[in-house]
Amino acid sequence: PLVGFIIALLAKKKDKYVMHYANQGLVLFIAWVIAAVVWMIPIIGWFILGPICYIIVFVLWIIGIFYSLSGKMKDIPIIGRYSSKIHI
Repeated sequence: PLVGFIIALLAKKKDKYVMHYANQGLVLFIAWVIAAVVWMIPIIGWFILGPICYIIVFVLWIIGIFYSLSGKMKDIPIIGRYSSKIHI
């Protein structure tokens, strides 16, 4: 998601559709970093919370891919409300 955000930022910064999904990709990357930190918590993070966080981020990533290919500006569940606050 971070590489896609950087490419979109450099190539199509004025396109609202592209920046909508680029911002969501940035928030998804931040969620992935948070999942990585959760994974570092001994025992609970390794076996319970970490895998759950990674599965949630992965599913949201797949949903984001399908939404971006649909041609409509849709918010990814959970991620969308945070990405709308980013103005780059």
